[in-house]
Order: sequence, then structure tokens, then C-alpha cells
Amino acid sequence: MGQDRGRYDFYIGLALAISSSIFIGGSFILKKKGLLRLAKKGSMRAGQGGHAYLKEWLWWAGLLSMGAGEAANFAAYAFAPATLVTPLGALSVLVSAVLSSYFLTERLNLHGKLGCLLSILGSTTMVIHAPQEEEISSLKDMAKKLVDPGFFVFATLVVIVALIFIFVVSPRHGQTNILVYITICSVIGALSVSCVKGLGIAIKEAIAGKNVLKNPLAWILLFGLVGCVSTQINYLNKALDIFNTSLVTPIYYVFFTTSVLTCSAILFKEWEHMGVDDVIGTLSGFLTIIVGIFLLHAFKDVSVSLAALAVSIRREERAGPVSNGMASHSTYELLQNESTEDMEDRDVSPFDSVSRRNGAMTSSLDA
Repeated sequence: MGQDRGRYDFYIGLALAISSSIFIGGSFILKKKGLLRLAKKGSMRAGQGGHAYLKEWLWWAGLLSMGAGEAANFAAYAFAPATLVTPLGALSVLVSAVLSSYFLTERLNLHGKLGCLLSILGSTTMVIHAPQEEEISSLKDMAKKLVDPGFFVFATLVVIVALIFIFVVSPRHGQTNILVYITICSVIGALSVSCVKGLGIAIKEAIAGKNVLKNPLAWILLFGLVGCVSTQINYLNKALDIFNTSLVTPIYYVFFTTSVLTCSAILFKEWEHMGVDDVIGTLSGFLTIIVGIFLLHAFKDVSVSLAALAVSIRREERAGPVSNGMASHSTYELLQNESTEDMEDRDVSPFDSVSRRNGAMTSSLDA
């Protein structure tokens, strides 16, 4: 019965993690639309320290959607291992990419579609090889894990890195380097996941009839989660306001997932109970997701499609046999010319389509 119960919990956690990704992926789009509307009105932007987004209903809709996603994610951690739940956040990247192509005029080309396919395959591989975490059934067990020397050193380093980035690096480079705000969100996220896992255990104990309100650890985990999530929301808003969504989302996913996997391995000892094949499968799935996300966003401004490739092949065949170097050069010129012609038809400068900053994307947004 214990095995059946564990499998039942696993599938509940899996379903909650997938639904969480859908809500969170949609929240990025809603928040971005709200921030863009504020920018057009001339309000002080979040990246400059403004909080005008609190009066924008689209931003609140995005926040509620993210809240629903985080609630589902919260519940998923109570049923399934963090090494399974966290990487499935890649699905939120796919949802965000697809919705961005419809609502934020961000085109999903051939590379993007291949990236979506690879991310789905990687997620499936990770689900198949998901580890079994070390059994923690009470807050007493959780307290022992939290005071473990390995986790204590890890948590101390995370706090030090976060404080350095917040008070030293962020004021100097936050407006120009996309990694600054994302790093803050990611390292703090590792601690927030630990708090979520602990609170999930506390809720299970409360349902079982135990009085967890008198346990100081439950309150420590609750306040710790509130502080971590507030910090993440603040700096994620700044990153979304300054940089393109298609850059923020994948980089945040890779950084955040790596941070959580490291924390989970140290705190819950998930990797100690895995066979060699499962370890290789899990790592391969995660790397496949990263490659998929890279394809999804690194080549988003390259105009490549199956139709364009077919045209280039036909033209090369009509041109006759040529050397490999010349063939590669002609294919590149063809793709470049077609991309340039497409931009000229839309009266868009090539430099506008590859701009990283939202402020420089007016031509594509206003078209």
C-alpha cells in the first residue's frame, strides 16, 4: 500500500506541476503587457524603482495568475520530489513563448518550434527518471535537515551572495546586465523552495490532526517564504521591465532550476537513492531542456522556416554543382536577403529586431 500511495502522490504532484507551468507562463505575458502599457503612458518604470504597476489591472491579472501557478507549485512540492517539480517549469517557458508570438509580436520560427519539441522531450525524460527523495514525514525531520552542516553552509553562501548582489552589484550594473536581477531571484528561489517543502509537510501534519501552530519552525518557514517570494517578485519585475521577456524567461529558468536542484540535492539527499541510469537520464533530460530553450530564444530574430529552406534548396539545384564553401555562402546570402527583404516590406530596420532592451523595440511594437 505504501508503494501505491507513493505512486498516487507522484501523479498528483506531476499534474499540479504541469498546471502550475500553464498559469505561470501566462502570468509573464500579462505582466509584460501591463508594464508596456505603463511605459507608453510615461509612468516611472519598475526598472527605475517605480511602482506604478500596482495601479495596472493587467499586472494584477498576471500576479493572480502567477499566484495560482505558485499555489499549484506549492502543492506539487508536497507530493513529488523537487528534482521533478522544478525542471517541469520549462513548460512555462513554452507557454510563454507561444503566447508571446500572439500577444507580444514575438515571432516563433523554425528554431523555436524545434526548441519547444526538445524541451518537451527533456521534460518527459526527467519525469521517467525522477528520483525518490529521502523520506521526511514531520517537521521534526525537517528541522534535522535544516541544521545539517552541508545545508547550513549552502544557505549561508546563498544569503551572502544575495546581499552582495542586492546592495553592491545591483545599483551599478542592474540596468545594463540581465544576469544581476536574475541571479538574485534564482539564489533566493533555492531557499523559497525549501520553505515551500517544509510548509507542505506542516500542512500534511495539520490535516492529520497535529497542532503545528505551536511549532516555531512552521512560523519560521512561513515568514521565510514571504520574505523570499517578495524579493523574487521585486527583482523579477525589474528584469521584465528592462529586458525582453524572451531573454528573461529562459535565463531565469536555467539559473533558478540549477539553484533548486543543488539545494534539493544537499537538503533532501535525493541523488543518493538514484541508480546510475536514472542519474544519467535526469541530467540528460535537463541538458536537453536547456538546449531546447536556447534554440527557442537565441535564434528568435533569425527568419528561418521550412518554406525558406525549400526555396534555398531549389535555387541551389538550379544553380548547378558548386563547392561546399560557395554553397554555404550562397545559402547564407539567400537567408540574409530574404530576412532583409521581409524587414523592408514591413519598414523595419534590421537593428530594431535584435534589440535587447524594451525601449528600443518601438518599431516592432507600434507596427
